[in-house]
Amino acid sequence: MQVFGYCRISTPHQNIERQVRNILAAYPDAHIVREVYTGTKFQGRGELDKLLKQVQSGDTIVFDSVSRMSRNADEGCQLYEALFSRGVILRFLKEPHIDTETYKQSIERQIQASLSTGSLATDNFVQAVIDALNQYTIDLAKEQIRLAFGQAQKEVDDLHQRTKEGMLTAKLNGKQIGQMPGRKLVVKKAAGCKEKIRKYNKDFDGTLNDADCMRLIGIARNTYYKYKRELKAE
Repeated sequence: MQVFGYCRISTPHQNIERQVRNILAAYPDAHIVREVYTGTKFQGRGELDKLLKQVQSGDTIVFDSVSRMSRNADEGCQLYEALFSRGVILRFLKEPHIDTETYKQSIERQIQASLSTGSLATDNFVQAVIDALNQYTIDLAKEQIRLAFGQAQKEVDDLHQRTKEGMLTAKLNGKQIGQMPGRKLVVKKAAGCKEKIRKYNKDFDGTLNDADCMRLIGIARNTYYKYKRELKAE
């Protein structure tokens, strides 16, 4: 049985190592899976999808909080139920009350009774009460799970709303939000990389091809070709 720790950040300003430390403190042998900010508007979860394909019954996935599994209540509940049905153990360090073991215990605490009073009406009534109590226990556990995912979704929705309102207020106060149209952003990193491309690439003053030049400078492919296009335009 394996233990996986899933860590995710959705902005470049978040520190993923805090999540890693929290998980390893509780599960020192956990294999850490990192999902990091990609710099695109849509934040995918490719690493989690890979993990979900390989995880087996009896394996454990540890999350620092429920928001790292999903910030959408419906999606989170569906994924929780799917993993639970597969026998995967889920642990939430900040919300232990919705761990799958707690949910499992709620189901196992169902009342098991078989009465025979001699009165069919009485037996049916008592059994109906027992069934209702059992269903109530399961529904209550599900409600706790949905509340946890719902709170995570509310937090991110509130954050987006505050950001939107803050930007609107700044615009009304005459502040420029983002880069002005038509203005090219110049940073020290870009200038240094362009200088190296010009120096080493065979299309300019050097002898290296694109692949070797990228490896030497240590920048991403898209960034490299962006700088190269800008150099040629200059």
